[in-house]
Amino acid sequence: MKVAANLMVKIPAMRYDDHVTKARSVLRDDVFRELYVVDEKNRLMGYLDISDALRVMDTKSNITIKGFVREGARVAPDTPLTDIACAIMDAFTNSAAVVDEDGALQGGVLFSELFPILISRRNISGRVGDVMSREPVTCAPEDPIHKIYSLIVASGFIAFPVVQKDEVIGIVSRRDLLRAGSVRTSVKNQADTTVDRVMTTPVVSVAPDDRVATAARLMVDHDISILPVIDERKRIIGVIDRHDVIICLVP
Repeated sequence: MKVAANLMVKIPAMRYDDHVTKARSVLRDDVFRELYVVDEKNRLMGYLDISDALRVMDTKSNITIKGFVREGARVAPDTPLTDIACAIMDAFTNSAAVVDEDGALQGGVLFSELFPILISRRNISGRVGDVMSREPVTCAPEDPIHKIYSLIVASGFIAFPVVQKDEVIGIVSRRDLLRAGSVRTSVKNQADTTVDRVMTTPVVSVAPDDRVATAARLMVDHDISILPVIDERKRIIGVIDRHDVIICLVP
């Protein structure tokens, strides 16, 4: 039986007295949306979310991480995978910190790595329309890409459907921006690079009457965390993500 130690990876960690600006730099340039916060003995204090880091706009701010630490998911190295999923769901995070018996940070388990294993082991019940999030946050193809960072701060999400004339034409995520290599310049200089230049197409989507199991398989096959839900008139009516899927797992 696989446990936390089998999936553990290194996730960035910082001291509670480090500046938020330092954390923001790490989160902007890396694939992670959260990093762990430790004390001087490497004991886990919690985590810092990218949304909080981006709220501090001053590049020379002396504000420290300590005031932004959130209580996150933490598990032991021998924790079973289903229990890790429960911890992540309870904390609504994208990873679970792995700590030893003294609370010292050992690493982390990413939800993205855990997800395909769980859906292959368990039955998934329900319709997409019953678990999707309604009134999704969207952007337009002509929006400047620095606006995505404003959306991350405001919504807490890191991927957004791109909508033009009520039709979804793409998905833009922080990963798309990192891949394009223009994040730092665009955010710093408010550059006019637009979403349509970096968004992912074609769109992988589901209908409200599709099974949640179908949505889960699409997420794994295409390595994506969110799917727009499209009605018969091709209008977006919601989104479904990995957290929504895990809620539907049944014995």
